[in-house]
Amino acid sequence: MEQCLFCRIIAGEIPAEIVYRDENAVVFKDINPQAPVHLLVIPVRHIARLTDPDAADGNMLSQIFTVIQRMATDQGLEAGFRVVTNCGENAGQTVNHLHFHILGRRCMSWPPG
Repeated sequence: MEQCLFCRIIAGEIPAEIVYRDENAVVFKDINPQAPVHLLVIPVRHIARLTDPDAADGNMLSQIFTVIQRMATDQGLEAGFRVVTNCGENAGQTVNHLHFHILGRRCMSWPPG
């Protein structure tokens, strides 16, 4: 996936403010933050969208949710935070690499938009 923006960030070809990395996930600050805390959590393995993982990805996805919990704790988001993933163009997915937004330190409204 040489043209994938997030794969290029993982490979170090494009700079990003990375706050966490392990064998399954990379976490970095969003370049256009929508909240005082706005992190992106992405799998290292290219998966285009939420509907694409298969059963073999279950352990990796479980570990990604553990990373999300850790990031929320590390960022001091005890008062609450939102996790968002967009699936497909109509939902607002602009990068075709599965990613989860962690948004925090501001009040969130509902519906989200």
